[in-house]
Amino acid sequence: MSVRSLYDDEHEAFRQAFRTFVRRQVEPSIAGWEEARRIDRGVWHRAGDAGFIGLTAPADCGGAGVGDFRFRNVVIEELARVGANSLSSSFSLQDDIVIPYYVSLADTAQRECWLAPMCLGRSIGAIAMTEPGTGSDLRGIRTAARRSGDGWRLTGSKTFITSGIQSDVVIVVARDEDAGGFSLLVVERGMKGFDRGRQLDKIGLHGQDTAELIFDDVAVPPENLLGEPGRALHYLMAGLPLERLSIAATAIASADAAFEWTKQYVLDRHAFGQRLADFQHTQFVLADVATELDATRASID
Repeated sequence: MSVRSLYDDEHEAFRQAFRTFVRRQVEPSIAGWEEARRIDRGVWHRAGDAGFIGLTAPADCGGAGVGDFRFRNVVIEELARVGANSLSSSFSLQDDIVIPYYVSLADTAQRECWLAPMCLGRSIGAIAMTEPGTGSDLRGIRTAARRSGDGWRLTGSKTFITSGIQSDVVIVVARDEDAGGFSLLVVERGMKGFDRGRQLDKIGLHGQDTAELIFDDVAVPPENLLGEPGRALHYLMAGLPLERLSIAATAIASADAAFEWTKQYVLDRHAFGQRLADFQHTQFVLADVATELDATRASID
């Protein structure tokens, strides 16, 4: 790995604190989470208490009030280092995707109700965009919110929703004909007509629950509107760059970890009287991969 200039002493001190947390609270549980297909909510509580969730949220909402993404990048790298990718993806959803919507759009009452518990790890958030017949074409969303009194009646379904089973509050993107566009409505656990569908099987990230969500004429009160009605696509466009950065950071951190595991394997493994690392072809392959990783990491940094 090439020498990096991305971090300063404060980031490295944070890394050491989080690495200790990972060693004590994460590593012993990874295999169990993957087998159970569910992450124990206790690790969310402990991470929240230690200040490792809600880094970008304001301090008066229980967050750290830090806009420096490098601290989030440290969390991503340390979880990737031990193969805790299911937890990393779940934390990234909370910190890099869901929480920023509440920070930028929620009023004071909404922040107290939803944001503070998420920063403490007592509440798990999700965002529901994708539908069975609608992927990246968000304008094709069919889940509908029709006005009913001061609020809305929400009907439709979503799929591939990260933290769909365990989520306590879900930001739902819905077609709002009365507003002439799409609106963001917050649906809470226990609302009548809100049900979880299947937890989906995946080829990886088994500990991270990904599910279908069903909304059968859910009554959504006016105070559960996030932002202005009809402005959802604008809000989504504003939030996607940080989501994409988080995905890129996770990808390079995971690739770096896999490279380090591979390098250690070829140093330890012997065949035909020598280490695998001593074979010229192995060296060529590792050098090619290391070069690609260095170039990609430099771009992301």
